[in-house]
Amino acid sequence: MQRFFVEPYQIEEEAHRIHINGTDVNHIKNVLRMKCGEDVWISDGGDKEYHCQIEELGEDEVLLHILYAQEPEYELPNKLYLFQGLPKADKMELIIQKAVELGVYEIIPVAMKNCVVKLDAKKAAAKTARWQGIAESAAKQSKRSLIPKVSEPVSYKEAVAYAMKLDQKLVPYENERGMAATREAVEAVRPGESIGIFIGPEGGFAPEEIEAVKGEMKLISLGSRILRTETAGFTTLAILMYHIETSCPEKSN
Repeated sequence: MQRFFVEPYQIEEEAHRIHINGTDVNHIKNVLRMKCGEDVWISDGGDKEYHCQIEELGEDEVLLHILYAQEPEYELPNKLYLFQGLPKADKMELIIQKAVELGVYEIIPVAMKNCVVKLDAKKAAAKTARWQGIAESAAKQSKRSLIPKVSEPVSYKEAVAYAMKLDQKLVPYENERGMAATREAVEAVRPGESIGIFIGPEGGFAPEEIEAVKGEMKLISLGSRILRTETAGFTTLAILMYHIETSCPEKSN
């Protein structure tokens, strides 16, 4: 069943109606070619999702009838923040897509010393808009109840300052050895905590970037093999997702 996201003001709970506007109207009518009477899921990006039927297909609006509402169970009890060193080419698009599927809450692209890609303000804004669209598509496909935010690229210093407000900070680092510290760091995560994950670009972290977070963040290993930047992020998110899902009574049943 197709899923769409709306703002709270588009929902009339007492009238059992939801108004779809914007680009989703064209997608419903001309791309999916949906008809009146077909069912869809609607998420308000918060605590509810709605099972609806298409009632009217207008020029600029699709009107839905709410059949019932329920509290979604798709989100992790922890907020995962992926601080991703800017990769080359279109790798960021794959990273965003898969990170959203794995339950990330926010993705923060980071300009690090060894990043090949350099974005000026204009290019950064355009890229971020495209990346946000990819996050929305991935959220719909994976039945997320919210659309993870993709921030505009920030400097490494800004990323570290932002991460300091989070409960846990993990840095997979290729020069770390042994999995005992990794197991300890993951098992220390408690339901409800916010977790920052720092992933270096293709060239890895610069020594001074690691020095800047020693003592503030937990350096961990992902095994004896060197992983690509996109693989490192997926691996860390998957490990955390497994731990969180199996540690939370509601999720593990």
